[in-house]
Amino acid sequence: MLVLGIDPGTASTGFGLACGEGSRLRAIEQGMIATRAGVAPERRLAAIHSRVGELLDRHRPDVLAIEELYFGVNVQTAFAVGQARGVVLLAAGQRGIPARSYTPQQVKSAVCGSGRAPKEQVGRMVARLLGLDAVPTPDHVADALAVAICELNAAPLARSVAVAGGRAGVAPGASLRRREVPDALAALARGER
Repeated sequence: MLVLGIDPGTASTGFGLACGEGSRLRAIEQGMIATRAGVAPERRLAAIHSRVGELLDRHRPDVLAIEELYFGVNVQTAFAVGQARGVVLLAAGQRGIPARSYTPQQVKSAVCGSGRAPKEQVGRMVARLLGLDAVPTPDHVADALAVAICELNAAPLARSVAVAGGRAGVAPGASLRRREVPDALAALARGER
């Protein structure tokens, strides 16, 4: 399975393409889509949309995984990130590529086993899980790869749950929502389920 992970932002959008081959995960490509301050917002968003479209066209991933909007202290930043998320989702939708969203806590749980893990720990775990020689930099790139890992880890469990639910007479996906899958994985890793 091939996943394009995205950590959206107007100034810089991190991306990471990762694949799962059995139990092995590996990074294919990673980088940053940077836009310049002072450029009109519509031009910055157009550049993000275009670059994500190029990545989707070149690699044809099975799914795009994107980090959910985090409402911190700065509302203006949240709006800008929301706009960047929108153009990324538009690029996926235009190509018929499914998109999955994960909260920062779900991503941290899937990668580190704790939704409160610090950024440094996330970066180290991303490098370890993907067999990289160094922690991906800047943070946006590490976060994008972490989102891709979250989807790669969640997909097999979601399929198994859907199959098990079908056997039990439950509609596929009804017993465990997509957003709960990373949390369930973290709970399994801690031995709580």
